Amino acid sequence: MKKIMLIATGGTIASKDTEAGLAPAMTPEELLLQVPEVRTRCEVHAVQPFNLDSTNVYSRHWLGLARLIEDNYAEYDGFVITHGTDTMAYTAAALSYLVQDSPKPVVLTGSQHSAYLRDTDARTNLADAFFYCADDGASGVNIVFDGRVILGTRAKKTRTRSYNAFSSIDFPELAFLRDGRPVYYLREEKPAAPRFYHALDERVFVLKMVPGMHADIFDYLEGHCDGLIIESFGSGGLPHYEDDEFFVRLKSFLAKGKVVVLTTQVEREGSALDRYEVGRRLLACGDVLEARSMTLESTFAKLMWLLANFPRGEIGARFRSPVRFDIL
Repeated sequence: MKKIMLIATGGTIASKDTEAGLAPAMTPEELLLQVPEVRTRCEVHAVQPFNLDSTNVYSRHWLGLARLIEDNYAEYDGFVITHGTDTMAYTAAALSYLVQDSPKPVVLTGSQHSAYLRDTDARTNLADAFFYCADDGASGVNIVFDGRVILGTRAKKTRTRSYNAFSSIDFPELAFLRDGRPVYYLREEKPAAPRFYHALDERVFVLKMVPGMHADIFDYLEGHCDGLIIESFGSGGLPHYEDDEFFVRLKSFLAKGKVVVLTTQVEREGSALDRYEVGRRLLACGDVLEARSMTLESTFAKLMWLLANFPRGEIGARFRSPVRFDIL
């Protein structure tokens, strides 16, 4: 049988009612008691590095999870991470850059309702995560949720209450689970050996454009971030309003050695800066990167990873280079 490490981190799946509302309270052992059938397929060892509502999970936790996987990589055949749904896609994206080319699966799952409840999606999701993780065809960082397997670089939470909470954005799902067995749409060639990274630059800011926003936001950004992701409108571009101040301030920002990525607020089909005049002006700068159909979660995590691990002169080419189908 495969040997799987369960890494429990809290989230709704492990929550119970408290006077202050739902909060993580179940131990990893209590979670495993909900899915006794898992032990017929694999040997499980459980750890709990932290126990948080995923709203409180950020880069420090992502680095800790990657280190935990690296430290135990030789001993286990795969890793299942139980996680809150709110930031699960961010964690999956971050781990996709911190743990690259993994022939062993790293599977994130959670639930919309607590495993503590009788009527819940928690038991099915947890069992499916283990069944997929124990399959010989599984590899890399993925989310298993509502019977579907989604690339860690392509996942986004698109529903707050429904069981099908996650969608694969502009890329096919890898597989679905039927009666505890994965049925593959896509089969990836397994890489030979993993590559682990140990740093992320936290000084990345996401600026969501709204009509009429003032360019003086750059007064703050210039002193507080190394990388900027601009979530623009539609196919992408910057407004020039009456004074063109956004464009002027952006060029000044780039001149200080900062990295700028342009993406879109539209969930699907990505940006196309070469389509409209407001976008072509950005391309003319030469230094603005375009996320195209990348998810915001992957754009954010990839920029953090690049800034922390590579010289500024390499970041443009590396950003455009796909990591597990993150950019097409």
